[in-house]
Amino acid sequence: MGRVMRWAGLLALLAGWSSLADAQALPVSVGISNNVATIRVGPSTAPLADVILTFDSATGLTAASLGASARQVDITQPVLLSRLPTSTQLNSAFPVMITIEPPSTGGLVQRRVTHVEVHTSLLAYTTGSTFRLFKAQVGQPFRDITGEVSPGSVRTRGTTPGWSQFLIVADLRPSSVVINEKYAYLRTQMALLSATERAPLATLLDASEDALADGNYGLANAKLDSFRARVSARAGTAIPDVWRATRDVTNVAGELLAGVDTLRFSIGYLRDFGH
Repeated sequence: MGRVMRWAGLLALLAGWSSLADAQALPVSVGISNNVATIRVGPSTAPLADVILTFDSATGLTAASLGASARQVDITQPVLLSRLPTSTQLNSAFPVMITIEPPSTGGLVQRRVTHVEVHTSLLAYTTGSTFRLFKAQVGQPFRDITGEVSPGSVRTRGTTPGWSQFLIVADLRPSSVVINEKYAYLRTQMALLSATERAPLATLLDASEDALADGNYGLANAKLDSFRARVSARAGTAIPDVWRATRDVTNVAGELLAGVDTLRFSIGYLRDFGH
């Protein structure tokens, strides 16, 4: 009963904000400790979400250099919906977009990936949940980066090599569609590499996809593990692994590592829940 009342209070708080002139803006507070940033969305006494960013490696990390903000969104807004894949749905219980857009002069530099966790009590977790963590560059299409969905009430996790806007959405697409999209994304990122670096990765990715087509989930993931190990070993030397606020380099290693992370999640979901 207490949880229901708390949810009702939080939803009422969101409804109250919608009547204000600056209806979309939500308060955020940011704390930094070493390579971890903790962002609280909403009032400290009744937070709507907690966002935890754990950097593999970062320099110049401060609340100001992170550029974090959040806003309430209209889940029926055509422009926003056009940025989401077909058969995905925003939930009126959590109409919140989190934006992390470091200012170009802020000095933030990161290597490889940052682990992103978005936790909210406004959504209810169920086994086999279709809630997913999506990200997009500002104004660009959203895509699934989920690496884990767990209770708490809903706790989504993923990895990112750079910065973006984040939403939690329900993804009702067939797993095969999602998985094919993630294999294709990895190939797009591999195309940024030299032929010498790309060839062994392409062999591993092809082998993973072939194993999955045969229903061999273990082998499919094992090939992805080998893919990830090679990228990790080559990152910082043969494969660029830096993102910086000046946005003058591409973190290819981070893109590949994050892409493998979310692809493995989707393969596991297909294995465990079908769809």
